[in-house]
Amino acid sequence: MEIEIATVGGYEEVGRQMTAVRAGDDVVIFDMGLNLSQVLIHDDVETENMHSLDLIDMGAIPDDRVMSELDGEVKAIVPTHGHLDHIGAIPKLAHRYDAPIIGTPFTIELVRDQIADEGKFDVQNELVVMDAGETMDIGPECELEFVNVTHSIIDAINPVLHTPEGAIIYGLDKRMDHTPVIGDPIDMDRFREIGREGVLCYIEDCTNANKKGRNPSEAVAREKLRDVMYSMEDYDGGIVATTFASHVARVKSLIEFSRDIGRKPVLLGRSLEGYSSSAARVDAPIPTDIEMHGYRRSINSALSRIMEEGKENYFPIVTGHQGEHRALLTRIGRGETPFELDDGDKVLFSAGVIPEPTNEGNRYRSETLLKMQGARIYDEIHVSGHLCQEGHYQMLEALQPEQIIPAHQNLKGLSGYIETAGSFGYELGRDIHTTRNGNIISIVDE
Repeated sequence: MEIEIATVGGYEEVGRQMTAVRAGDDVVIFDMGLNLSQVLIHDDVETENMHSLDLIDMGAIPDDRVMSELDGEVKAIVPTHGHLDHIGAIPKLAHRYDAPIIGTPFTIELVRDQIADEGKFDVQNELVVMDAGETMDIGPECELEFVNVTHSIIDAINPVLHTPEGAIIYGLDKRMDHTPVIGDPIDMDRFREIGREGVLCYIEDCTNANKKGRNPSEAVAREKLRDVMYSMEDYDGGIVATTFASHVARVKSLIEFSRDIGRKPVLLGRSLEGYSSSAARVDAPIPTDIEMHGYRRSINSALSRIMEEGKENYFPIVTGHQGEHRALLTRIGRGETPFELDDGDKVLFSAGVIPEPTNEGNRYRSETLLKMQGARIYDEIHVSGHLCQEGHYQMLEALQPEQIIPAHQNLKGLSGYIETAGSFGYELGRDIHTTRNGNIISIVDE
């Protein structure tokens, strides 16, 4: 069977992931993501009302015109999880393909929300829910399988396309978490089984490939957060926290610990309200009796009430962990909200900076503004959702793929992965394929 892999997006940067695998006459698309940094540099951009071609020209979504060079029919669009760099382009591109969107329950809920907000295109693709551990036929000879992985969002999977030539594993994004706060551990037993059955090609996320060691479990981040927050139990001023709105396990910990120290948690920001509401719809184990406000007028009203009743009684959990210009924490730093920071007030960043210059600059600006108002910054109360070098070593040891395509980084960021793979005897240009957006790699010729 002839097999080709189109590296559509996410092979020169962190963001706008999209990969297509053609096995014979059948094509499966993995991810359709957004490069958020290309949007954030424009203050007034509203992607919901923009045309896909304009967003492609901005570098915000994948340029899927290379798909016309694949001689096959798209049978499925498979997002690996619900982060915007993996689903954010679905409202702009999915309607071009007569294929269902197949994902885990939480991912499909988030895709549904994205489609509902779309103002330019009518997206009518069928939404199909499939759980980790399940399989589905793709055409007469291939099978799609979801293998459970752990990441900084619930319901993440690595999809596997089983072909007559061997398995193709799309390995974005995951970490080796054996003690997650929500959900099951990474299914290494199944990965080892697939490795014994035969892996033709492994496409891997290289975000942290240049970092030594292994990244800790979310349980470690939870304990770090508990330690920081319990140390503030007797503080009688304002405490504000921010994290990834999609990080349901981290939001759960923030809510629980804020109550432990005698403060009322309040979720403030449209994305926090959206992700938490979606999590509740799929019965994720987070508190449902939480006060939430998603729109500016409602947020400002809640902040006014917090100031009137006493900052010491509340624990606002807000958007703005990357220093986004229009996010609530950034507006607090600019003094544009009813919430006022006093000398000594605490701001907790339970999030790392996404390794991209726009995010790094925005985060620096946000922290500087907050400190100018007297805030004390607690940074990096977080663990990454991406494998470091020893995690990559374990995956290669388990899978022993014939060929490897590193992704989710620029060329500099791939160097550590190439070195790790080299310790197994893989060679660049022979069985390690570094590539760029818009390329097609022939894995098996007829």
